[in-house]
Amino acid sequence: MSKTLDNSDNLTNLDDRPDSKRKDVNLSAQPGIGDNSFELMTESEVIQFLRIPEISNSKDYHNIIEHLKKIRGLPRIHIYRKALFPKKAILEWVEKQSGAGK
Repeated sequence: MSKTLDNSDNLTNLDDRPDSKRKDVNLSAQPGIGDNSFELMTESEVIQFLRIPEISNSKDYHNIIEHLKKIRGLPRIHIYRKALFPKKAILEWVEKQSGAGK
């Protein structure tokens, strides 16, 4: 089985076998794909996105993210035991957190 992506026209072929019933999928036609509305960030990207190095004196930014996840409910999903952070959910979380401090 092949999982390839052709960036020129955003088509992906999930199975290259000639007898396969699977068809190419146009990723551009899927809502949220190709328009960055459902971008997933890694922990290091979230650290930069939230500007943690600029505002924290901590030497281990991972601890700050762990605190935000456990205490403040930082939104994330898990794929293969790896935490990924939906950008839209992070932005909504920031809005909620900034309103909670008033």
